[in-house]
Amino acid sequence: MKIFDLSGKTAVITGSTKGIGRAIAEQMALAGANVVISSRKAEACATVAAAIQAMGGKAEPIPCHIGEAAQREELMARARAKFGAIDILVCNAAINPYYGPIDDLPDDVFDRMMSVNVRCNLNLAKLARPDMAARKNGAIIIVSSIAGLMGSTTLGAYAVTKAADMQLVRNLAVSWGHDGIRVNAIAPGLVKTDFARALWDNPEYLAATLKQAPLGRIGDPVDIAGAALLMASDAGRFITGTTLVIDGGVTIAGRG
Repeated sequence: MKIFDLSGKTAVITGSTKGIGRAIAEQMALAGANVVISSRKAEACATVAAAIQAMGGKAEPIPCHIGEAAQREELMARARAKFGAIDILVCNAAINPYYGPIDDLPDDVFDRMMSVNVRCNLNLAKLARPDMAARKNGAIIIVSSIAGLMGSTTLGAYAVTKAADMQLVRNLAVSWGHDGIRVNAIAPGLVKTDFARALWDNPEYLAATLKQAPLGRIGDPVDIAGAALLMASDAGRFITGTTLVIDGGVTIAGRG
């Protein structure tokens, strides 16, 4: 048995037109999965799907604003129409519109962040669940962050949502395990993506991160994709309710 093989599996991956989401989609396609490329912009979805098809993979572009219930439902319906039942859901799409002290955070911004980063992941998982329960097999992966494990004076609101995602996977894992559904989270450290550009493009912040990192570098998107393959495939068939930290050792290194 090839335990990392995803042949014939259908994977819906939100926020998959760039960064970590795209890397996960590419690697899942290389492992044999039918991947659904999704983000808000149709053109970006089509471009990435075409690139995956060009390398021999199977990909379908389906744009979706995950904050819109009707679009979430359409995403799942179109994915099933194209590839059949959903085997894998990767919730990677997220927002971080606020950078600063949490005591200055406007209520409406916090509500929006909790809605997109947490509640929408739950709603997507609920939409994917019937297919997985029917087969007594499925994998749901939420991309969280090490921010959810640490205090922050500037990313506190984002950190709250990412900590909530870690708890969400624990709750879903114990609730849905009897259906053969595994639910896990990935907590990346600083990764060179457009989403995190404000951090790694800041020389002072980058220098502080590199000083603390045992491996002496920040991550590349593909560094995160392997964990998603593990959690989605038979290689991870006995893993559920956990959060895998992938940060080059930053969270265990301390500040010394």
